[in-house]
Amino acid sequence: MAKVETEIRKRTKTVAEICGEYKKFIGRKVMFIISLIPILFLIVGVSTSLGSANITVWDAYSAFLHKLFPDSFSTNWLADVCVWHLRLPRILLGIATGIALGVAGAVMQGILRNPLASPYTLGISSGAGFGASLAILAGFGVVGGEYLVVGNAFIFALICAFIIIGLSSRRGATPETMILAGIALTYLFSAMTTLLQYFAEAQAVKAVVFWMVGDLDRASWPTLSLISFVLACCIPLLMLKSWDLNVMGAGDETAKSLGINVERTRIFVMIVASLLVATVVCFTGTIGFIGLVAPHICRMVIGGDNRFLLPASGLFGAVLLTAADAVARSIIAPVIIPVGVITAFMGVPLFLYLIMRRRRREYW
Repeated sequence: MAKVETEIRKRTKTVAEICGEYKKFIGRKVMFIISLIPILFLIVGVSTSLGSANITVWDAYSAFLHKLFPDSFSTNWLADVCVWHLRLPRILLGIATGIALGVAGAVMQGILRNPLASPYTLGISSGAGFGASLAILAGFGVVGGEYLVVGNAFIFALICAFIIIGLSSRRGATPETMILAGIALTYLFSAMTTLLQYFAEAQAVKAVVFWMVGDLDRASWPTLSLISFVLACCIPLLMLKSWDLNVMGAGDETAKSLGINVERTRIFVMIVASLLVATVVCFTGTIGFIGLVAPHICRMVIGGDNRFLLPASGLFGAVLLTAADAVARSIIAPVIIPVGVITAFMGVPLFLYLIMRRRRREYW
């Protein structure tokens, strides 16, 4: 009897230790996510102070806080105009775009179980680029007026996504089918865009190239309102599927044995992620590497639990894109380099570093 009681005590202690280790493990993940918020806030302050007008970081923070707490903070006219009318919409668009691309990249890598899956490599950005090229070069669009380019880019990005989903649904919605369909559509839309550029005038081609590089110049408060609404609708839906994504990471057969409709879940998540990407890409152009690098870095730090990986990837994507935009606006000021160029320069060596530093432990 004494031996049995001793064994029970040992097992109880072991369970308690396991629970303690698990809480510490979860705590580290939460702390990583929380730590990204002050880093992002610091980058926003520094980025807001950059530009032709000479304002300090404190002036930028004061102009921002004055709107929220007018009795506690004071500001001047120059700082107020620079922050609220010129720089803050661009920075907030960068934050929203980084969140959308980071979350979408993590989701696509999760449902396809492929480290190279991202909105850029799956052809969604290429579809948006073709839609914008069609509007700029041929004047053809689904909607007219000032939303000609934006509307075309949005519609063709969704068309590309639905073609991938349609082809995949006929083959069981397997990861391999989706990836191959995305690669095929990437080449198709790239070829059609090149054909349009070949017969177009030089000035129009220049406008297309500038759009496809990716930039944040189209920022405005109405644009931010629309993107924020889509983020508020799509990200909670993806978070609700985080447990399903965790189980699907073990394989389709395992997920099916646990009662998950794998094909339906994969198609639903792909639709929501595609809507998220299409909404931001139609305003910013094709900004690459954010949706590819941000989930990889977060996965190496906190692991592959999508309950924490999705918000971490979104915040880290916002940090990367906001920092890249600050560099783009200051490196050869007053000339503003398209932020897509900076993300490419930043993403390539960083991604190669991650490959070279890859440990034996897998994160999938």
